[in-house]
Amino acid sequence: MRIGRRRAAVRVPATSANLGPGFDAMGLALMLHDDLEIEAMAGGLEIEVTGEGAEDVPRTEEHLVLRALRIGLDHAGAPQIGVRLRARNRIPHGRGLGSSAAAAVAGLLLARGLLADPDALDDQQVLELATEIEGHPDNAAPALLGGVTLSWMQRGLPRSVRLSVAEGALSPTVLLPSMTLSTATARSLLPAEVPHADAAFAAGRAGLLVHALAADPSLLLPATEDRLHQEQRAPGMPQSVELMRVLRAEGFPAVISGAGPTVLVLAGDAERLGEIVRRAVDRPQQWRLARIDLDVAGAGAVVR
Repeated sequence: MRIGRRRAAVRVPATSANLGPGFDAMGLALMLHDDLEIEAMAGGLEIEVTGEGAEDVPRTEEHLVLRALRIGLDHAGAPQIGVRLRARNRIPHGRGLGSSAAAAVAGLLLARGLLADPDALDDQQVLELATEIEGHPDNAAPALLGGVTLSWMQRGLPRSVRLSVAEGALSPTVLLPSMTLSTATARSLLPAEVPHADAAFAAGRAGLLVHALAADPSLLLPATEDRLHQEQRAPGMPQSVELMRVLRAEGFPAVISGAGPTVLVLAGDAERLGEIVRRAVDRPQQWRLARIDLDVAGAGAVVR
């Protein structure tokens, strides 16, 4: 496989995984995007990053977008190249909004954009490679496909489908704290085993969530109940979990977004939501409230 283009550009959405009971399986894409451009060079490496995480991400081959790009080129049998990368980041890092999955998907799609034959790196291969990088597909799938997705592993490979969502069923609002929490730290708080009753409860609620999204949004509150991971992670993000509890008691289908500490509210009046947040948290100024629509398109190439 040869490099067929010198430049490529992609836009990749933020994502929120789990959605309560759909642990490591369900996720949705949000209209909050990172924009990335790449130019192939004879040699060398130049990385320019602005926006979220600009002070922290490496300007070396360790940059996750670059790592994914290299993996994608290798997979397609294309030669490695010098790279000039420009990234405009809007997805917050370390907040449970899929920034690492977005970077992995972006790098793989940039690789595809440079190939003479883009079909050498199709969506299923991108999902597989992104899952290898991430460890699971719950964020990579909605980042790639858009909308609400259900993912699973089959014979060692990730699979994913888009779920039907009734018109007007979702009006997502993210409650973003100033604190961060690494996915590794959040996962370390989870028990190795769960009671059979809790597993059965989660299965029932996950099934109900599919129905609520497709046909009856009035069931979103009970459908987002969880016993597997959110309360267990409370020691790592006590304010977030307490805020989620308060919002749910007020009738909002609130969940921890991914590994946290962002709280995602799937539907509800944003003005009333803001009033409750201001009452419920000690320092409201450390929280940002943003109404962000569902991204139904997912990641894709940008024509320059």
